[in-house]
Amino acid sequence: MVRGRFAPSPSGRMHLGNVFSAMLAWLSAKSGGGEIVLRVEDLDPARSRREHVEAILDDLRWLGLDWDIRAEDQSRRGAAYAEALERLDGMGLLYPCYCSRDQLHAASAPHASDGRIIYAGTCRSLTAAQRALKPPTRCLRIRVPDETIAFADGLQGPQALALQREWGDFIVRRADGVAAYQLAVVVDDAACGVTEVVRGRDLLSSTPVQLWLYRVLGLTPPAFYHVPMLLSADGRRLSKRDRALDLGELRGHWPPERVTGLLAWRCGLIDRWEDVPPRELVAGFDWRKVRREDIVMDGDTLARDRLHGD
Repeated sequence: MVRGRFAPSPSGRMHLGNVFSAMLAWLSAKSGGGEIVLRVEDLDPARSRREHVEAILDDLRWLGLDWDIRAEDQSRRGAAYAEALERLDGMGLLYPCYCSRDQLHAASAPHASDGRIIYAGTCRSLTAAQRALKPPTRCLRIRVPDETIAFADGLQGPQALALQREWGDFIVRRADGVAAYQLAVVVDDAACGVTEVVRGRDLLSSTPVQLWLYRVLGLTPPAFYHVPMLLSADGRRLSKRDRALDLGELRGHWPPERVTGLLAWRCGLIDRWEDVPPRELVAGFDWRKVRREDIVMDGDTLARDRLHGD
């Protein structure tokens, strides 16, 4: 059975970009006769709020994007992450890293094409004596091999990444003791039996890293579909700052089927913008219709053209 998932972060109200990923994940699973798992990714206690969780759940219900399984929130999954870390440590793959933020962001630090810093391996070979002189607070990194991981994305096509050169040893446990995202998402999707992951194209480069973790931990990986990013008029990725395109604003003026109809039209599932609830898109859903390129969503234009109806 197909089992998809939606894993929102409760750091604010959902915007159209979040809804877009959730809708395509829902349509892909339902068109295959499958299920949807809902999991709240609240690893960051400083940004996660209970009221945001409730707003997200209410917005999903309003949109008609229901779920079949409500998985445990990540903040309650510490024991599962600790077990995975213990297994990785038993393989000799983990080491403490003491580098400060300033050291990581030094001008000489290698950068990936997207601007992400590639860890230079400064703490990889420290001796026990050298570690004894370091401060007690540190994160844990995992040693990645000199290997290229290739996979076929369901929407974006063939992909490949050289782990050492293009990513580097990455954090699996933060200095505050909380599991890092790359580890948590792999452990959780495997525990939920997720067979396909639909998410934004901005996460495409992290997929080979996660596929490698699946293999090391002996877990079955899902298929991946990385969907276009929704951009603001100035080319920025939509964020919770774009209030004109978040659900708090849109729900005050639009019916839910207008939101899902807009997204279905802009990504290629339907030929024109009309009010369509998700259930009416299931029968005609086909990944071959979905565009790969990013989509510009101009909040001002949308507000002028449709915010108060036709």
